[in-house]
Amino acid sequence: MIREYALSGIRLVRRPVSILRRIVALRALRRQRLSLAQLDAHLLDDIGVEWSEAKAEAARRLWDAPQHWFDRGGRY
Repeated sequence: MIREYALSGIRLVRRPVSILRRIVALRALRRQRLSLAQLDAHLLDDIGVEWSEAKAEAARRLWDAPQHWFDRGGRY
């Protein structure tokens, strides 16, 4: 996917997100969701997340991630 930006009449084109970068991001997302699912109630309370919210987030599909998560410049 290629995005175009206009800045004072200058057209800036960003490179498409590479497949490798997307795979790395998806693997990190999976790892984070699995870790979240393994936290106990005490640790979830420390980070301000309800048990039901954590389970719902962990159950989301791999492709169910916001697009801005992939647009962070490779810092996953």
